[in-house]
Amino acid sequence: MIKLDPVEKVKERFPDRIVEILEKSPQRIYITVGKEDVKELGRYLFQDLQARFVTVSALDTRPGIEMLYHFSFEALGKEVSIRTLIPMPSPEIESITSVVPAAEYIEREIHDILGVEFRNHPNLERFLLADDWPEGEYPLRKEHKGQFPYRNEEGKNMFRDNIRKRVEK
Repeated sequence: MIKLDPVEKVKERFPDRIVEILEKSPQRIYITVGKEDVKELGRYLFQDLQARFVTVSALDTRPGIEMLYHFSFEALGKEVSIRTLIPMPSPEIESITSVVPAAEYIEREIHDILGVEFRNHPNLERFLLADDWPEGEYPLRKEHKGQFPYRNEEGKNMFRDNIRKRVEK
């Protein structure tokens, strides 16, 4: 029986779009691409290579929101994650729901808690947060927690001004 190597297949199919391949272990591989290539690579893994969609995870980092789209090849004992960075302050990426319908709810969750706009999502409405949660406030963003109160010079100056106002009171 010939075993398909999904990473080699991706390298063959998308040679100019791969930014990095990180093999944490033989079973755990991360493929970094630009945000404009996520949907097509996800479609390829899911439809052509018959990977099982696991989930999407997201993390707020100083330069932007890091998105990880996880796909499993159970017969091979491998998990391949598509990794991309969405720049701040307005994170936006194409929804993968048209090629992976099961991504609908997790994209809605990420929209609620991190504020990522998923273009062409079929139903990008509030999902997790209470109806009275303030619009434009995202509980898992660093600035909401006060950890990254600014991402640029303008934001840094506003942050410093707010501190000065509190101290002067």
